[in-house]
Amino acid sequence: MKTIEEKGTTAIRIPADANLRYLPLVYVLPGEEISKHPVLRELPRIPHQILTSGEQLDIIADDEFLKEIMDAVSSLAFPHFGFRGWKEHYSGACPVWIFSYSLPIWAREIDREIGMNLQRLFYHPRNLPFAYPPAEEVSGLFEKIVKRVIQEQNWQPVLDVVKEMPCEEDFEPIRSKVRTDFLRKWYHTRSKNVQTVSLEQTFDDGRPLFWVPDAATHVEEHTISKVFLEGFLKTLSERDLRLLNLRQLGYTWKEIAAELGYASHSGVLKRVDSIMKRFDEYGRE
Repeated sequence: MKTIEEKGTTAIRIPADANLRYLPLVYVLPGEEISKHPVLRELPRIPHQILTSGEQLDIIADDEFLKEIMDAVSSLAFPHFGFRGWKEHYSGACPVWIFSYSLPIWAREIDREIGMNLQRLFYHPRNLPFAYPPAEEVSGLFEKIVKRVIQEQNWQPVLDVVKEMPCEEDFEPIRSKVRTDFLRKWYHTRSKNVQTVSLEQTFDDGRPLFWVPDAATHVEEHTISKVFLEGFLKTLSERDLRLLNLRQLGYTWKEIAAELGYASHSGVLKRVDSIMKRFDEYGRE
């Protein structure tokens, strides 16, 4: 994109699909969000310095600018859809993730709500920088426009279905509480006729230990299918099974270390942590 000088004025050709239409959003973002994105962080706070610079306009036209402004705006929109966790916990296949990345909609609604558009940038004083708006103010702005769009676009039925019937494709394959809770509930409801068991045996620091001792254990809120767990247990070595069984029977980590020949209880903890990570991987297979 190039600037064209004509009789002391500057004219800019702007294609209908140009990234430049999203420049106004940069001046809506709080400093905390801008600081996370290298390209956005380096853009001048004075619009005139961008609009009259071929070099700056080339930066705006680049895909990296588009990626960063999309990520930044979606991070501010996502929390107001009513879903747990952060958008990073969800994959691009999840409808709420797609909605949060609907950049043309958020650009339109920002303009509609506070009149922040390209025309305003062109008429902004040439030497006056935009101050960073307070994060609380921006959050309130996005809360208002997200709720309005959900209502006007009739997105709520879709969001309700996504909440009620999530699928594994909705989540990123990372270890997060949001995804773990989904896996537990999903495997629990796959077969309602399968008896479930407690998963409340824990580490000393409160982290859950995924283990099925027997069918008579008290049933807690967060349970998963016994069929799934039995399949996972078949992948473990006899030593790992013995370790988990001893813990379930009430042995301390030091006692387990002595029983299984570990040099110290820290070796047992590392081994159990490895088993837990394998459990997460098994759920993604």
